[in-house]
Amino acid sequence: MKIIQESLADTLKFVARRTDTAANNPEIEAAVQDIIKNVRERGDAALFDYSIKFDKVEVKNLRVPQSEIDAAYDSVDPKLKAALELAKVNIISYQKKEMRYGFTDSERKGVVRSERITPLAAAGVYVPGGTAAYPSSILMNVIPAKIAGVGRIVLLTPPQKDGLSKVVLAAAKIAGVDEVYQVGGAQAIAALAYGTETIPRVDKITGPGNIFVATAKKQVFGQVSIDMIAGPSEIGVIANSAAKPEYVAADLLSQAEHDKRSRPMLVTPDLDFAKAVSAEVDRQLETLPRKEIASAAVNDQGFIAVVDSIDDCFTIMNAIAPEHLEVQLPEANQYQNQIKNAGSVFLGFAASEPVGDYIAGPNHILPTGGTSRFFSALGVDDFLKRTQFTSYTLEALDETAEAITTLARAEGLEAHARAIDVRTNRKR
Repeated sequence: MKIIQESLADTLKFVARRTDTAANNPEIEAAVQDIIKNVRERGDAALFDYSIKFDKVEVKNLRVPQSEIDAAYDSVDPKLKAALELAKVNIISYQKKEMRYGFTDSERKGVVRSERITPLAAAGVYVPGGTAAYPSSILMNVIPAKIAGVGRIVLLTPPQKDGLSKVVLAAAKIAGVDEVYQVGGAQAIAALAYGTETIPRVDKITGPGNIFVATAKKQVFGQVSIDMIAGPSEIGVIANSAAKPEYVAADLLSQAEHDKRSRPMLVTPDLDFAKAVSAEVDRQLETLPRKEIASAAVNDQGFIAVVDSIDDCFTIMNAIAPEHLEVQLPEANQYQNQIKNAGSVFLGFAASEPVGDYIAGPNHILPTGGTSRFFSALGVDDFLKRTQFTSYTLEALDETAEAITTLARAEGLEAHARAIDVRTNRKR
């Protein structure tokens, strides 16, 4: 991995240039716009055509029958099912603590204010079907929606020549998905947003995908809600010579193997440690099955920054705002208050990032490209909506009428003021 040794100011400039936000690609934007328009106009027929064009699969039925899902579940290795079930238990135990139930406030005589929390009616989860299957992501997307009480949860995934992944279907059953459809790409997002003859529309779309999927989610936002515009995976590690180079290298590669554009990053105050980690990354790459992908990520996107102090490490990582952040330092818990921007944080030498990907319970659907400055991990809140209620008696209204009409007239909104005047017998 490339090692950089610059001043703090120059290192901050370096990482700022590499922040991977969701950039616009005019050609992709136009292509996706055409796909969405076609799906809106032609419905199922467009989905069938796109399956042949993009997936090279002739789909007979968009919806996957429950019998196929059940058969897939039965065929999956019991150890894998047990692992998914354990993940489910831990995700539920963590995510259910996020549930909110609203409130009622009647502190002032004659005034009742309240907020009601209700679930969305329907949510759609997109599951990629490219270089790897991600059953764990199904659990992470679906279980918070189930806890929130979403009435209908559907899963869309690209059709495959040899049939859909049995592990994906098994995970859908374990998570509690209501409907599964074999549709991929931007056309799947369009179907979820606008509906077709077979696929009813949803209120929210979640789940990762390629740039076409991300662009489609961006274009349908407003018609439906979305989780976020996700980019390539990222891992940032803060460590010093107290950490084991082989641990740090392994964790950096755990995200590098996702995609050639993934970003493995280490910030350390120790040059010798940086060199040891770089050498260990090279050594471990040699036997990695996804070596080609991980090597590209390490060489093109990855870096090790050597800085003057641990405090500088946190300054750099807060500027990067990584998707995943590991703090491999002694007594790592003491540094929590120094972390301002990160999607999900792993504290201590044993808390390897894949623990969070699979089993721990916190969500692994996370903001990327520096957007953890303002986005959070997917959670129960994402599938809830808040409705406000206000009740006033005429006596309570009379007490505040002058303040209301004063503000209304200051804004030039006379009808607003008169709506209060007519109730309180006031005249200008």
